[in-house]
Amino acid sequence: MTDLRRWIWLGAALLIALLLYLLHNILSPFLVGILLAYLADPLVDRLERMGLSRTWGVVVVFSLFTLIFLALLLVLIPMLAKQLVRLYELAPQMLDWLQHVALPWVQSRLGLADGFWKFDKIKAAIGEHMGQTTDIVGVVLSQATASGLALIGWVANLVLIPVVGFYLLRDWDLMMAKLRSLLPRQHEPQVVALAGECHEVLGAFVRGQLLVMLALGVIYSSGLMLVGLELGLLIGMLAGLAAIVPYMGFIIGIGAAIIAGLFQFGGEPYPMLAIVAVFMVGQALEGMVLTPLLVGDRIGLHPVAVIFAILAGGELFGFTGVLLALPVAAVIMVLLRHVHSLYKESDMYAGEIDPDL
Repeated sequence: MTDLRRWIWLGAALLIALLLYLLHNILSPFLVGILLAYLADPLVDRLERMGLSRTWGVVVVFSLFTLIFLALLLVLIPMLAKQLVRLYELAPQMLDWLQHVALPWVQSRLGLADGFWKFDKIKAAIGEHMGQTTDIVGVVLSQATASGLALIGWVANLVLIPVVGFYLLRDWDLMMAKLRSLLPRQHEPQVVALAGECHEVLGAFVRGQLLVMLALGVIYSSGLMLVGLELGLLIGMLAGLAAIVPYMGFIIGIGAAIIAGLFQFGGEPYPMLAIVAVFMVGQALEGMVLTPLLVGDRIGLHPVAVIFAILAGGELFGFTGVLLALPVAAVIMVLLRHVHSLYKESDMYAGEIDPDL
C-alpha cells in the first residue's frame, strides 16, 4: 500500500505539471490574482483584528490599491512616457557621441586597431529599425492592433485580475483551512511545518523585497531628478526593478546613469559625483535601513537561485513560468534544506568506523 500511495502521489504531481504546461497561456490572470491575495492577506487580517468584517476589510484594501494604481496611472505613467519619448529623440545623438567620443577614447586607451568596433554597421541597422516609424505611439498602436483577438484577450486578462484577486482574498483563510483539512492526518504536522517554512521564505522575499524595490526606485529616481538628469525617473525605476536581485539594481542603475550623465553633462565633475552619491546613499540605506526593516533576518532566496528560477520559468512556461518561478524555487529550497539535514543525520554521511583500523 505504501508503494501504491507513492505512485498515486507521483501521478498526481505529473498530472498537475501537465495541466500547468497545457493551460499556461490562460493562467496568468489567476496567478497574478493569487499573488495579490497573498500580498494583501496580512493587511486584511489586521483590519479584521480591528473589528472589520472580512468582506469590508477586502473592500478597504482593494480601494487603497485602486487609489495607488490610479495615482501611478495619472502621475507616474505620463512622466515615464515623456522620458521614453525623450530617450527615443536622444538615441541618434547618443549613438553619435558613442561613435565619435566614447569608443575612440576606449580604443586609444586599449590600443585597438582602427575599425575594431564596426560601429557604422551597427548604427545603420539601428537607424533603419528606428526609421520605420516616427513616434513611439505609432509603434505601440501598430503592435496592439496587429491582432484584434490578442488585444481583446489582453484587456480581458487585465480586467479579470482584480476580480479573481478580490474573491481569492475574501475567501483566503477559508481556502487555507479547507486545504489543511484535506491533508492526510498522519502527515499534517510535517506538511504544515514545511508550508510555514515556505511561507517564511516567500514572505521574506516577495513582500520584503518588493517593498525594498519600491523604496529604492523612489530614492534613485528622486535623487537623479534632483541632480538634473533628464532620464532620471526612467533610470531610477529601472534600477528599482532590477533590485529584485541584490546589487543588480545598483550596478545597472549607476552604469546607465553615468553613461547618461557623461552624455548630458559632458563629464563635468560635480554632476557626475552627485550621480554616484545618489547610488551610494541608496545602497547604504538598503543595507542599513531598508533590508533590516522590511526583510529582517528571515531566510530569503539566494540571488543566483532567483536569477536561475526566473530565467528557467520564463523559458519553460513564458510569463506564467516567471510568476511561478519564485514560489517553486522557495519550495525546492526548503525541501533541499530538509534533505540536507536528513543526509547529515544518515549513516551514508557518518558511515561506520571500522574498529580494526
